[in-house]
Amino acid sequence: MRENYVSRKPSLLRAYDKSIKRVRPTLVARFGQEQADSIIRESGQEYERLVPEIPYIGERSPMLYFLLPTSRHLAVYRILQRHGRPLEEAGQIVYEMGEAEIRAVPSVARRTIGYLWFSPLFKRRLKRRAAESRARQYPGGYVIDYVEGDGQEFDYGVDYIECASCKFLKAQGVPELTPYGCAVDKVASEMLGWGLSRTMTLAEGYDRCDFRFKKGGMTCVPLPPSLKYR
Repeated sequence: MRENYVSRKPSLLRAYDKSIKRVRPTLVARFGQEQADSIIRESGQEYERLVPEIPYIGERSPMLYFLLPTSRHLAVYRILQRHGRPLEEAGQIVYEMGEAEIRAVPSVARRTIGYLWFSPLFKRRLKRRAAESRARQYPGGYVIDYVEGDGQEFDYGVDYIECASCKFLKAQGVPELTPYGCAVDKVASEMLGWGLSRTMTLAEGYDRCDFRFKKGGMTCVPLPPSLKYR
């Protein structure tokens, strides 16, 4: 039997409800109250349907913090498609969902995450996780390489060789949504102090996503054209 997250459905649905409610004002402003409420209701039903299809990558994988938002974004995108909305508009809403989720993290927790992101303990765990990912225990999961810092341009890096979010959206027939989820990394870097630079992604057809982190550094994450003027 294929492993899945059905046992977590109640908590996943609660997380989805919180996420979509954060962007309700945006939906109302764009579509009016009646249609916004319809989109929220329908996307919740779609998300419940999607839960069994979320790729299983382990019960406690920290990478779920990246994969689960993707699953929520997919549910919203599917409903916006049914309502005849273009990709660019749906991508904007997905981006705002991701942004709202990060802003919902308390400021103290954000500072703590920013500090831990560059700690020796975090780097050791990341190295171990990278080595373990090469075993490909979960076919739908992530495969990453740890990259030692160069002492000047970046403190350390992570190359994503395989991405669960990319694979999931491709399997669902909507790879075009992936760049909008990737764009949320810009907000995460700015709010969590990652100092992230990235020049390529799997979503763009490259063979890897090249994440490079610099404590106190500037964020340099290209955005899809429809988001460039945010």
